[in-house]
Amino acid sequence: MFIRESWYVAGWASELGSGNIARTVLGEPVLIFRSGDGAAAALLDRCPHRALPLSMGDVKRGIVRCAYHGMEFDGTGTCVRIPSQDKIPPSARVRAFPLVERNGLLWIWPGDASRADSSKIPDLYWLSHPHWGARGTTFNVKCNWRLIIDNLMDLTHLTFVHGRTIGNAATIIGAETRAERAGDASVRVTRWMMNAEPPPTYIRAGGFTGPVDRWQIINFTLPSLVRIDVGACAAGTGVREGKRVGGIGMQNINLITPETETSSHYFWAQAHDFSPDEESVTNAIFEEIHRTFMEDVDIFEAQQHALARDPSRPVVDLAADRGGVLVRRLIDRALRQEATAIPLRNVV
Repeated sequence: MFIRESWYVAGWASELGSGNIARTVLGEPVLIFRSGDGAAAALLDRCPHRALPLSMGDVKRGIVRCAYHGMEFDGTGTCVRIPSQDKIPPSARVRAFPLVERNGLLWIWPGDASRADSSKIPDLYWLSHPHWGARGTTFNVKCNWRLIIDNLMDLTHLTFVHGRTIGNAATIIGAETRAERAGDASVRVTRWMMNAEPPPTYIRAGGFTGPVDRWQIINFTLPSLVRIDVGACAAGTGVREGKRVGGIGMQNINLITPETETSSHYFWAQAHDFSPDEESVTNAIFEEIHRTFMEDVDIFEAQQHALARDPSRPVVDLAADRGGVLVRRLIDRALRQEATAIPLRNVV
């Protein structure tokens, strides 16, 4: 099941520089392209005549032409030409999805278009702000979208899955963790690792030679945004009091868009506040995190396989799952709210 009355990421704006995007979003085939005025547009990837995917045709000067009988559509889904006849039937139109380009991302609203409010799109300024260096990419993962969120809300797995990069014993031993609601649509998990050994990636990125005070602040927002504020400073310099001086700070941004019930588009980026103008630093950090996340992908897909094989077998929650449990309650309540049209409040 999917939450449809929300904004999701359908792609990176940079993808439209090399052509159009054909992508399945919440089970719907979508074609994304530049319309005649240069704005990004999204249409259902299905010709209303005989159902051929419009992505099999071409786009010229912002007009989509079906490869079957040449019907042409603009960015609003309106048919503007039928080569074989002059009269255009009113029913010869394609569903258009609200689409907004912001911070280098393409945000799509798969629900009722009349309810789309672009002011509700999260501000991910770290991806485009000059004081931050950032780079991102996309994974297509063969698992349900909620498994990815579970993973991001419980970072105790870093010790065991990511020991070569961002995990070590300090990630779990002695970490102080607090999970809490942060509003009707948000959950926050705060983790402090004080006077701890820095993990390999932090040593390479920050040049630490001694213990650090490290933080991981995980912010979930419906339907599927997980932003993790991470970093470290030399131990004893006052990070818990807000004195982030001389260390490293990063924003790990995760945007999970369901493709189907068993596959997901995983858009993610890593932004850093040190040496933001040095492309080599940005690329080095990105490669470290990319390698780390590839390890996660293996976990997700193995989980999905096991769950599909025996979906009736229960799973057990641990104390570290508190944040993930709060998120699941938010998601389940949002799904019920859409099904019954009851306002979302008193979520957990």
